[in-house]
Amino acid sequence: MSGVDFLPGNRLDLLKNGAEYFPALQAAIAAARSEIHLETYIFNADATGRRVVAALAAAARRGVAVRVLVDGFGARDFPQELGLMLVASGAMVEVYRAELGSFKLRRHRLRRLHRKLVVIDGCLAFVGGINVIDDVSPPAPRLDYAVRVAGPLVATIHASVRHLWRLVGWAKLQRRPPSLPVSPWSGEPLAGTTTAAFLIRDNLRHRRDIEEAYLAALAEARSEVLLANAYFLPGWRFRRALRDAAARGVAVTILLQGRVEYALLHYATQALYRNLLDGGVRIFEYHAGYLHAKVAVVDDCWATVGSSNIDPFSLLLAREGNLVVQDGGFATQLRISLQHAFANGASEVALPDLRRRSVLGRAVRWAAYGLVRLLLGITRYGGNDYRE
Repeated sequence: MSGVDFLPGNRLDLLKNGAEYFPALQAAIAAARSEIHLETYIFNADATGRRVVAALAAAARRGVAVRVLVDGFGARDFPQELGLMLVASGAMVEVYRAELGSFKLRRHRLRRLHRKLVVIDGCLAFVGGINVIDDVSPPAPRLDYAVRVAGPLVATIHASVRHLWRLVGWAKLQRRPPSLPVSPWSGEPLAGTTTAAFLIRDNLRHRRDIEEAYLAALAEARSEVLLANAYFLPGWRFRRALRDAAARGVAVTILLQGRVEYALLHYATQALYRNLLDGGVRIFEYHAGYLHAKVAVVDDCWATVGSSNIDPFSLLLAREGNLVVQDGGFATQLRISLQHAFANGASEVALPDLRRRSVLGRAVRWAAYGLVRLLLGITRYGGNDYRE
């Protein structure tokens, strides 16, 4: 994949759901010696949030430089609740785009911090889609993934979180903030055998990096594509790439949200089902719990795990972070986990199901899709991908 900076020598541990992620995160925080950076879209004051804050506060009290950056919309109550506890312990808390006020469709207010990243001592990182929130939503946990990273790739992730921390401080102070002290490198130069890259999406030089990585992988797919995405509303380029892969004989299967979480996006997504099914793409809806994953596997050798959905919010507006992995073992592990979700919590959508929908039901779905496109047009986002 041209333009992607893959680095060998990493160790990646796939973590499924909060049951695996939060114990690993808390253990890493407890072992921190010099520095912790944590970025998240949501940081709830629930049992999980309080445990993570307690671990961060304990680290700050023993002299670790703790820096927490949250989104001003997704974690809008954090500064007045858990954030105060962290500041009292000596930690530093910043808010990304806190100025909300009365709602207006201003472009900059739609640009949110959606990535979920943690870097410990510059030598261990966590990348994925899991917010700091209780993920148990009966009858099953919210399906999501994160990856624990050790090795050379951590330096790239570390540089990204430090850069954004300084940018937020610059915007707040209206002047260049002091440089962050450099933590002594204590990581393993060759922690494993996995080759991977860290991609971001921002509104400057990396606007399309994550989407282009997906499109390149789809263009090169030869046998199978498995994609699970919580909020899925791709533009025509992405849909064409899926259909083109299926037309070449690639088995393209998508796992999407079966439960209604955000009605407008849910029904807008369903308006696209017929186009994809007609193109040979198989669609499953996940009903065992809420789906929050943003992952994919291509040909058992390429995989991605991160925060980016395949929708206008993630691909055109938000700051996102994804790992892209070129490793058969990791891809197979993620593939097996997804296959379990397909087999035990999902049902397939077939063309006869769509034909049985009422005229009113079809009209509602296309109205939702039209409204999303209208909102993109009003805010002047979307480009040619959403003008059909």
